[in-house]
Amino acid sequence: MTTLLLTKEQVRGLIRMPEVIVAVEEAYRAYSAREVGQPPYMGLHLSQPGAEIDFKACYCARSERVSLKASSGGFRDNPARVGLPNGMGTVLLFDGASGALLCAMEGSLLTGLRTGAAGAVSVKAMAREDARVLAVLGTGHQARMQIRAIREVMKIDRLHVWGRSSAGIAAFKSEIEAAFDLPVIPADSAHEAVAEADIVITTTRASGIVLNAGSLRPGTHVIAIGADQKGKQELAPEIFRHARLIVDSRAQCAEKGEMQHALRAGIISGAHAEIGEVLLGRAKGRQSRDEITIFDSTGMAIQDNTTAAVILRLAQEQGIGTRFDFLAQQA
Repeated sequence: MTTLLLTKEQVRGLIRMPEVIVAVEEAYRAYSAREVGQPPYMGLHLSQPGAEIDFKACYCARSERVSLKASSGGFRDNPARVGLPNGMGTVLLFDGASGALLCAMEGSLLTGLRTGAAGAVSVKAMAREDARVLAVLGTGHQARMQIRAIREVMKIDRLHVWGRSSAGIAAFKSEIEAAFDLPVIPADSAHEAVAEADIVITTTRASGIVLNAGSLRPGTHVIAIGADQKGKQELAPEIFRHARLIVDSRAQCAEKGEMQHALRAGIISGAHAEIGEVLLGRAKGRQSRDEITIFDSTGMAIQDNTTAAVILRLAQEQGIGTRFDFLAQQA
């Protein structure tokens, strides 16, 4: 059996956001149906200050696919020193029936796409049907991915944005308006950005509270992306007191998501529905028009697994990639 190698540009040419949204929906359903083996991820801190490599593994019984993703970050000197990005990713996809390595693909684009798609899935399941106004807190790569995904599932009339850097806000405004023909309105504060929003996306570095209780109007849907490790936080715990919380993984969000802080403050319990349960019809999403809903998204290896499986299928159908044989005998 040969293994397929896919570069970043090949991955970019194969996959489109609508297909990733479907793959992420499949991931959530499989996880909440208990068809997924997903151990805690392993993080290694390296000798260069701030540099680390994280490993996320997953087995999906439904598809008989095993994935392993390695994501590096914090290599600040890479561009100048060795001409590489300061963060990279690689995904290995195995056949669960034989253990054979099916594909090795560049993984940073996949990660960005499936994280953006998660927000879009939550909009379909939890936002008001007449939602039209978005607010984004944070102006980085993932903020752009969220907009790219959400516009696939709803009509956006305008977008309010806040960030800690005026230059970052200006660059974000210019890029989004040019790419999607959307009016982008800069705000001087997070409170101002969310004042008229139907959907709020938090995509900062999660180094402190950026959104306080009382800032959100009734009926708002919040997509919390930034908090994905112990200690990270974007939302004031008090926001959860009168909101409906849906998580991607109960166990993971209790430990690493926004949920951890509200639990510690005694505002909520750990018994909250997973979005996969909502998609399976086992739990309700939004229950009233005026209800504030929160999707706590920490990111799961099963999202990498199902998205990588789609990319592999498309590559095989289109004859894309380079094949090599690990097990070929030498003459």
